[in-house]
Amino acid sequence: MAQRISVFPLERALLFPRAYLPLHIFEPRYRALVTDALARDRRIGMIQPRGPGAKPALFDVGCLGRIADVEALEDGRFNIVLEGITRFRVTRELDVTTAFRQVEAETGEWADAEMPDALAAVVRASVEHSARRFAEARGFAIDWSAVGRLDDETFVNAIAQVAPFDVAAKQALLEAPTLAERAELTMQLLEFFGQAGGGEEDDTTLQ
Repeated sequence: MAQRISVFPLERALLFPRAYLPLHIFEPRYRALVTDALARDRRIGMIQPRGPGAKPALFDVGCLGRIADVEALEDGRFNIVLEGITRFRVTRELDVTTAFRQVEAETGEWADAEMPDALAAVVRASVEHSARRFAEARGFAIDWSAVGRLDDETFVNAIAQVAPFDVAAKQALLEAPTLAERAELTMQLLEFFGQAGGGEEDDTTLQ
């Protein structure tokens, strides 16, 4: 069933079901977005833009989130935390008068994939090995004992959210149908960006 979703286009900012994304909201149009969401159902769709500009085209797939925590600052800015609900596929962008963009979207195609099974032990170990190599090559300080206590979904999605991959790579991770496929793609990207030395610093929690 199609639904109307108010969206927040933001490069390299991924949200996954059951994951959390902190955001600092300072642009007037996104202050209006948060204010509107708080007055209605607290829901915002995170989606990546396909390029720069005032109104760039959007990728087809994003993730619907619920405002789980909010801090309203005196100057009108917000600090919020979004909790992922489900991915969605845009069917069309709506013609609206609001400062923020809205789309019509479907969520049904991920009904089964949004409840992932645990990874095979060898796959989990392989992802951790790739993540360690990537972090060491970049000089990142990681508490690996804490990482080891994360469940498979949280672990894989956390890498997808924070790793300095490019926009296309981030989108591919979001669109991976299952957790196992996302884990495999994560390993490939860690190896590729680790060897190439590419990627970008992740500052996507600010907008």
